[in-house]
Amino acid sequence: MTISSTAATPPGADAPAERDQTFRRIVWRIIPFVTLVWFLAWVDRVNVGFAKLTMMSDLQWSDAVYGAGAGIFFIGYFIFEVPSNLLLQKMGARTTIMRITIGWGITCILMAWVQSPTQFYILRFLMGAFEAGLQPGVILYLTFWLPTHRRGKALAIFVSASAVSLVVGSPLAAYIMESTQGLAGYKGWQWLFLVEGIPSILAGLAAYFVLTDRPADARWLSAREKAHVAVELDAEDQALGPREHSFFGSLRSARMWALIMVFFCIIAGNATLVYYGPSLVKEVGVTDIKTLGWVMGGIYCCGWAGMVINGYLSDRFKEVRGHTAAAAAIGALGLLLAAYFLNEKSMMGVILSLALSSAGTMGAIPVYWQLPGRYLSGSAIVIGLAVINSVANLAGYFSPQLLGYLKTSTGRYSQGLTMIAIVEFMAVGMIFLFIGKAAPVPTPALAR
Repeated sequence: MTISSTAATPPGADAPAERDQTFRRIVWRIIPFVTLVWFLAWVDRVNVGFAKLTMMSDLQWSDAVYGAGAGIFFIGYFIFEVPSNLLLQKMGARTTIMRITIGWGITCILMAWVQSPTQFYILRFLMGAFEAGLQPGVILYLTFWLPTHRRGKALAIFVSASAVSLVVGSPLAAYIMESTQGLAGYKGWQWLFLVEGIPSILAGLAAYFVLTDRPADARWLSAREKAHVAVELDAEDQALGPREHSFFGSLRSARMWALIMVFFCIIAGNATLVYYGPSLVKEVGVTDIKTLGWVMGGIYCCGWAGMVINGYLSDRFKEVRGHTAAAAAIGALGLLLAAYFLNEKSMMGVILSLALSSAGTMGAIPVYWQLPGRYLSGSAIVIGLAVINSVANLAGYFSPQLLGYLKTSTGRYSQGLTMIAIVEFMAVGMIFLFIGKAAPVPTPALAR
């Protein structure tokens, strides 16, 4: 229950400096840990992209098999995303995040013993099923603690962990695979799954002790600090005015479906970069795995920079729609250029194009997530975030399959890259056609 007026708070509870200190304490308590969890999720989700470099030849699998396995992750994601978010609402964040993290960590380890395509498909499906609900769950969890005007930067830090994981994870994966090859009779790609699954299990166990479900349950906050949170969240509810509270009501809005499709188009580009980036760079002559790891780390570093810079600019200019559209357009342009330079066999052209696409595509994601909360509230935001993420992430199923199929049938990646670039460009059009401008949410006018 929130406190509806500043009169209900302890004396001095509305002093700006005190409130700022309270929310800094909350951010430092929650954000580093959930960011670490998201970092590990991405490390375990995409390490298959590096394992592919030797795993496919060892198991004698085709690109079509890999594409299907990489993509089926998102089917599990799609099926279990909404139930996971509903469980978080009912059971609490720490229990839900513990379940999610331990589950995918165990699945990652089991990947080391995969031998057949069927086993590969099952484990990738389970990986998606366990991870389902993590990102929208954390986004929902933060709404319990932080008002919108304090949540943007925290959310940007959290989401950017996906890019950081690619920056760090690419050279790390290459090092693990090279240094452990043949150790104890296992291949390097097997050790990759073993080594990178263990930290996720440990983080899942820690989640139960580190996280607190709601401010009212936080023993590490005083009554005065809890009042700061209650006052600002209540003031935000009043400042935002009427929003759609019914999820089924939101489905009658074209804007809701536009939000889903915009994110679908962005994820199509992102999944291409994540699951086929190493293969695209290898295609133009970077065959040494360690060198490839550092090259991909640099490409994904541009993605991290895109997230940070675009998030900063969006906050500074208090504008979301245009910044999301511009970043998606840059991401799509990068994919088109990568397709062109692949045909030209230009190593530097492909690398720079992928870096550009990474900066744009990844830079669009954290800014995009500020859009749904401006139109949804109540049960609509609980279920809506999960539905947006789950349906949109089906693009992660289709785009790797498309690239794998076209590579197997034509021997080239360029046609698939061009098609996915067109899909990402579609996001730009839908943003301007269906998602109108929204006034920035003001800082609550509390007594000072």
